[in-house]
Amino acid sequence: MVDGQRRAAPLRAMLLFVFSLCFCRGAYCQIRYSIAEESKEGTYVGDVAKDLGFSVDKLTERRFRIVSGSKEGFLQINQDNGVLYVDRNIDREELCEKSIVCLLNLKTIAENPMEIHYVEVEITDINDHSPNFPEKVKLLEIAENLVSQGTRFPLDAARDPDVGVNSLRKYTLSPNDHFDLDVKTRGEDKIPFLILKKPLDREQKLEMMLVLTAFDGGKPVRSGTVNITITVIDVNDNAPVFERQVYTVTLDENTPLGTSVLRLHATDLDDGANGQVIYTFDNSLKNKAFDYFEIDAVTGEITIKGLVDFEEQSVYEIDVQASDKGQVTLTGHCSVVINVKDVNDNAPEMDVTSLSGQVPEDARPGTAVALISVSDMDSGENGLVICTLSDNIPFELKPSFQKNMYTLITKSGLDRESEPMYTVTITATDKGDPSLSSHKAVTVQISDINDNSPVFSQSPYTFYVPENNAPGESLFSLSTSDRDQDDNARVSYHIWKGDGDTPIVSYLNINSDGNIYALKSFDFEATKTFKFQVVATDSGTPLLSSNVTVNVFILDQNDNAPVILYPVSANGSAEGVEEIPRNVNAGHLVTKVRAYDADIGYNGWLLFSLQEVTDHSLFALDRYTGQIRTLRSFTETDEADHKLVILVKDNGNVSLSATATVIIKVVEPKEAFAASDVKSSVKYEEENSVTFYLIITLGSVSTLFLISIIVLIIMQCSKATDYSSKYLQDVNNDGTLCHSIQYRSGDNRYMLVGPRMSIGSTIVPGSNGNTLVLPEHRRRASGEPKVPNSDWRYSASLRAGMQSSVHMEESSVMQGAQGVLVQNWPTVSSAAGDAEGGEVSPPMGAGVDSNSWHFRYGAGGPGGPPQHLKPGEVPPEAFIIPGSPAIISIRQQGGEDDKSDFISFGKKEEAKKKKKKKKEKKDKKDKGKDDDE
Repeated sequence: MVDGQRRAAPLRAMLLFVFSLCFCRGAYCQIRYSIAEESKEGTYVGDVAKDLGFSVDKLTERRFRIVSGSKEGFLQINQDNGVLYVDRNIDREELCEKSIVCLLNLKTIAENPMEIHYVEVEITDINDHSPNFPEKVKLLEIAENLVSQGTRFPLDAARDPDVGVNSLRKYTLSPNDHFDLDVKTRGEDKIPFLILKKPLDREQKLEMMLVLTAFDGGKPVRSGTVNITITVIDVNDNAPVFERQVYTVTLDENTPLGTSVLRLHATDLDDGANGQVIYTFDNSLKNKAFDYFEIDAVTGEITIKGLVDFEEQSVYEIDVQASDKGQVTLTGHCSVVINVKDVNDNAPEMDVTSLSGQVPEDARPGTAVALISVSDMDSGENGLVICTLSDNIPFELKPSFQKNMYTLITKSGLDRESEPMYTVTITATDKGDPSLSSHKAVTVQISDINDNSPVFSQSPYTFYVPENNAPGESLFSLSTSDRDQDDNARVSYHIWKGDGDTPIVSYLNINSDGNIYALKSFDFEATKTFKFQVVATDSGTPLLSSNVTVNVFILDQNDNAPVILYPVSANGSAEGVEEIPRNVNAGHLVTKVRAYDADIGYNGWLLFSLQEVTDHSLFALDRYTGQIRTLRSFTETDEADHKLVILVKDNGNVSLSATATVIIKVVEPKEAFAASDVKSSVKYEEENSVTFYLIITLGSVSTLFLISIIVLIIMQCSKATDYSSKYLQDVNNDGTLCHSIQYRSGDNRYMLVGPRMSIGSTIVPGSNGNTLVLPEHRRRASGEPKVPNSDWRYSASLRAGMQSSVHMEESSVMQGAQGVLVQNWPTVSSAAGDAEGGEVSPPMGAGVDSNSWHFRYGAGGPGGPPQHLKPGEVPPEAFIIPGSPAIISIRQQGGEDDKSDFISFGKKEEAKKKKKKKKEKKDKKDKGKDDDE
């Protein structure tokens, strides 16, 4: 029959599901099934997936499983079909003892999306146990005539572990004349009593045999029996009697051992041994109270012998019997009910189930992180629990619809870069007095997303790279940082090459470490600076990038040797022949060696020295200007030809040099004067022929400059003022000024003077601009040595800059404010004794592209008054052409043109003498005409 009940269990489970209760709120549902105990392993309980509406195909993907609640793993879910089945044998009596309803509470979880469902499985009882008496034979001794009718004799109650209809239902007593059966119900227990209905007569019957049968209510009915043997004696006819049938007492749990609970008292009317009472617990029923309480047999005092725990059992009911010492023992009975009072002696307990290993930092507020279930074994206020979280964390607890269930969710946005991990401390506190609490730490890892772009260590970058670098070598490196991790922080670089970039950018390359390489060497003379963009991109999804501007400045190296401009022979070699009269005095300027260096700074600062000379006492070379002058007058014994080899070298770390050879021929004065005109013309023709390619270059630069000036004049000037070049004076006593350019910008007027043109000379048409015709007065004056004038002198440092860069005077004009230091360069000081009215100190090594000058001006002599300036006029010392003795004077527009508007070149007194001579010649001519008339 039991097997039949087991076979019918699945059918009953299906029928019970029809009436099962399902509560659903959002992602939380509760389903109830029923199954009979002792069902075989694999027995079908219910189709959970179908009842919850899950697709069977996605059960494995969603990881549908039981996470808690299944005691000892009695039930499991089939991952293939979602069926709940029996995994182990279930004994209801072992699992729930005498509980009316036996439930297994299961908690299931399905992920993606997360759903939590609660399943209750009721274990129904089957009639698999028969009622059973503690003893197979019960012996009773009853005195004759001493027991009145209605006397009750308690018997041992039968035990049936089954519940409900399968539990103990009734007793039957075998037919007899003296006893009836009465049953006392106490909860689920039914205690049988024999009631005497007719006095016993030992003389009629010494002993009686009765059979007590116990029946349960199962189908089929099960039963158990006990044989009762009654012996009739003739002694002790009074039994002990308690004051009350039921005693009730209240006791706090955890009361110390040995504490008195209650003192009982029973009286016996007999005398002697028949009236002496002994107290004992009625142990006919198994009772846990016997483990915690004991009674003194003489005094009847009940004391505590074990720790009383309210959570284990709140009420104890004990049957106490008082027996006399008569020959035929008589007993009295009473019941003691002990109510245990709860105290707050249990801290809350928590069970935390994490839903995922990591939480992405872009998780939205409200994302579930973990499930928390709380329990407290205390009751009442002592069992009410409140859960709280630690402060200053982006998480909060959300109560569930089920009591003492919480969900840990995100409260605000997360940022892994600020906090990669959180330790969430959950505190559960009950409402007892005093309150008890427990703590649980939950570690929440934050996973990274690509939300940070690479950041360059500098912005912009500036690098200085020497020219002539080796192709393929690393020039410099860039570095970035990315606050993300792994692939999101793995950075790659590339150079952004746009249409407007410098062509040199196409020769750059960058590797994964940010090292930048150049595929060709840089040339400072071709490119001085350039810039480009570098883009850094991470490897995350989506890709994030940033860019930075890289400014590169090319540093000059001493890679250009000096170039000799003069002297240059017809075949291109640096050789020349100079003729001077024998009667020249000491200090006479024989010639000047001119050279330039394409480098800048110290690499372009040229120094002249005599490498070879026939007579050291005759000639001297200025190391800064390259001028060759006589040291003394010639004598008759001096040779006619002298050879000078001049070494021109720059001031680079590794100095580069060039040599020029000058042959000086000493001639008689008459020959020199006769040939002076021819010599001057031929000299200029040869010189211009040798430097023809330089003139072409300078002409191109001058043309571009002139076009710029013309555009500037058209835009800013309504009428240009034509300044005559007659005010320009010779500077170097050999006529080396070529032309002047006059223009106006705003309220200022400018004059630019370039090299290679004699003052007052004109270019002969048809000569390709290379033949100069000298005026008559120049021819006559060419042979005369000019005496230096003391009122205007260039310092030695100025002459150095002028003579070392004579080729590029037209290319740049530097302007500075009055007395303002534009850029400090090391200067070569002039002689200590020079009392100059103004000084212009060129930079050390001023050569090609020298654009920085130091201007100083002052009085004409020590302590002398400053030059008289017109209102708004800038002193002439404030402007100079690098590498040239040309100086620009600027004055405000509106004043009359005056000779004082321009700086005269050479010595001022010498210029005045020339003008005076011209005037005297003109007066003589006019006087001669008048005489003829």
